[in-house]
Amino acid sequence: MADRPYELLRPSKESRSGLIFVCDHASNALPGTYGTLGLEGGAFATHIAYDIGAAEVARSLAAAYSAPAIIARWSRLLIDLNRGPDDPTLVMKLSDGNIVPGNRGADAREVAHRLAVFHKPYHDAIEAEIADMRAKGTVPVLISVHSFTPVWKTFRRPWEVGVLWDRDGRLAKPLLAALARAGLAAGDNEPYSGELENDCMYAHGTMHGLPHVLIEIRQDLIAKSDTARTFAARLKPILDEALAAMEHLQIRFMRPLQTPKGTTPMDERTRTELEAAVFRRLVAHLRSRTDVQNIDLMNLAGFCRNCLGDWYREAAGDKGIALEKDAARELVYGMAPSEWKKRYQKEASPEQQAAFAKASSNAAVGHKK
Repeated sequence: MADRPYELLRPSKESRSGLIFVCDHASNALPGTYGTLGLEGGAFATHIAYDIGAAEVARSLAAAYSAPAIIARWSRLLIDLNRGPDDPTLVMKLSDGNIVPGNRGADAREVAHRLAVFHKPYHDAIEAEIADMRAKGTVPVLISVHSFTPVWKTFRRPWEVGVLWDRDGRLAKPLLAALARAGLAAGDNEPYSGELENDCMYAHGTMHGLPHVLIEIRQDLIAKSDTARTFAARLKPILDEALAAMEHLQIRFMRPLQTPKGTTPMDERTRTELEAAVFRRLVAHLRSRTDVQNIDLMNLAGFCRNCLGDWYREAAGDKGIALEKDAARELVYGMAPSEWKKRYQKEASPEQQAAFAKASSNAAVGHKK
């Protein structure tokens, strides 16, 4: 559709990569009704209007992986798609020392209009791609492509590529290692931090528990279409290596739940303590309900007691604490898993087995019991 604020690239054949590419700052164009926002034409050739070269890299990688891509159609000067709806920099009135006249008078009503017409449809499109893959039993991996200027103020940036991430390092860490082995100067959360709540990767990666990363590329390496395509071709085997080394291709929530709007804010320590209390209550409940079989839990909810124990083990591993699989599961069962199985596990009925086989193809976590 010509009027939507994004371009959806779909592969000619069904994607098997499990990747979704996004490019928030792909374009330096503006809808006709906004003119030039009062800026001189030359401003739109600079980084204040878009991430130079990023769109071509995203397109090339999506084509190489036969993966879908959501590409922004309008300039970040209109509205920044890599910001949450409440971010004060959502509609910039001053960008890198440049006053944006067309944004100077943008009141709450105008910002709400831009959110509804340009921002929300873009993010809805990303959510739709995620939902489509999840419905097919795939845990998507999100990759956002951006670019950065070689020099900021007087500082010459030494990085060729930046890897931005928050708390989920499943893809970021092996990607950093692969970039280093390829001889590229890579910045770990440089030149920007990936720890920005409600940005694009936070909204669609962190809050869904999906593996994700934001890749920043220095603009002088991709400023022309041909050099951008060349760099994408160079990046492809590096990404292949990182994806092959990535662990835990499953749903993993790495941040505490957000406090709902309208409730009393709480500090992170309190929030973590509350979530721990809920987990303990869940475990106590499962220990008391020995009549509920693991296969029933898997069929209905896509997880079971073993999953909880495995998640506990993975969380401990992230903190440098080594737990054996059965030791972690024992924390959930309240006894050795083998003992629980001997005491309480029943032979699965043909109906339960058939339901499990069907559910397994769509389950977020496919642990075989």
